[in-house]
Amino acid sequence: MQDQIEKLPRLAKDKHNENKSFFKKLKKKPPKQLDYLMQELHVDEFERTDCLECANCCKTTGPLFTDKDIQRISKHFKLKEQKFIETYLKIDEENDYVLQSVPCIFLGADNYCSIYEVRPKACREFPHTDRKKFHQISNLTLKNVAICPAAYNIVEEMKKRIKI
Repeated sequence: MQDQIEKLPRLAKDKHNENKSFFKKLKKKPPKQLDYLMQELHVDEFERTDCLECANCCKTTGPLFTDKDIQRISKHFKLKEQKFIETYLKIDEENDYVLQSVPCIFLGADNYCSIYEVRPKACREFPHTDRKKFHQISNLTLKNVAICPAAYNIVEEMKKRIKI
């Protein structure tokens, strides 16, 4: 898995223009069954891919924290929300709450998340490949294929199955 993770940024870069063109066409005319296909591809891929072997998303990027995430996680730690924010978060250039640093402070050496049960929505939904109206998140997907081997594989299979 580590070998695949190391090769991923280069593979994604090599496919970037192809993927960008594909998603541009997909956005203009998404197939009727796209959401069903994406659900199928997502489920199939995650039967083969174990996130605990990878955790590259946690090691290289940080999620956005919504107000609900902050409330839920603060409660979990028995902290006041402001104290949680001061301890773990910062505001980024888009005015969103994000982690102060990566890798994620909540990621253990064993790739387990210490707040898995209360993790942010962005973490729960990553890599967003089973999301409804998938064609609307092409920019996010273009970024995620460089981070997540499963997202890369899903997009490659998607391009084989959808002829545009």
